[in-house]
Amino acid sequence: MVFELNEFHRNATDSDLIDDLQRVAKILNQDTVTLDDYNHYGKFHSTTLTRRFGSWFTCLAKASLKPSRSKIGITDEELFEEIENVWVRLGKQPTYSQMRDISKYSVGTYEKRFGGWRNALVAFVNYINETDSRDEQTKPNNVYCVGIHHKTSRTVNLRTRFIVMQRDKFKCCVCGASPAKDSSVELQVDHIIPWAKGGETVIDNLQTLCSKCNLGKSDLIPD
Repeated sequence: MVFELNEFHRNATDSDLIDDLQRVAKILNQDTVTLDDYNHYGKFHSTTLTRRFGSWFTCLAKASLKPSRSKIGITDEELFEEIENVWVRLGKQPTYSQMRDISKYSVGTYEKRFGGWRNALVAFVNYINETDSRDEQTKPNNVYCVGIHHKTSRTVNLRTRFIVMQRDKFKCCVCGASPAKDSSVELQVDHIIPWAKGGETVIDNLQTLCSKCNLGKSDLIPD
């Protein structure tokens, strides 16, 4: 199920994000929403919310919803997404001690799930490199936006996002800012040819920008 917006996610206000989270809870008739639930029914992607507010638990609290699940019920994708978050913040592969100090999930959670921290890293790399029919970025979605026929969704999934940021060395392609040098920097993956102008969500049409450069880019097609 794909929802399309009339504006880019970077222009969404905090209220827009929290209101949409509450909307999904009403659709499900539940007092909580999991990451998977939101990615299926939400107008944005869960990463948009977690990067804005810091964690999924904070998002739920701001929406007056209950925590979605115990640590036992955390999905592999949620664990992988947190590895990605820390990797991007550091600009490099996180060590055991760095995950222990930075991650919102304990290293023990990874050890129990994958049989060790190194095994968790291997599983993450395999997940990122996995491309098959289940990958939403590779299968046609037949999405229409303002008369434009798209073969891909606007949303950039975890795999594609990480591959693009890694290619761009985890820094802004315009100003060079990176979270590794300045913790206030927020990196985003942007469409070079805007999605609203016909650009597809494919690696060659994506670039890493900091939130400030992305905000100033608008929907202009580069020369």
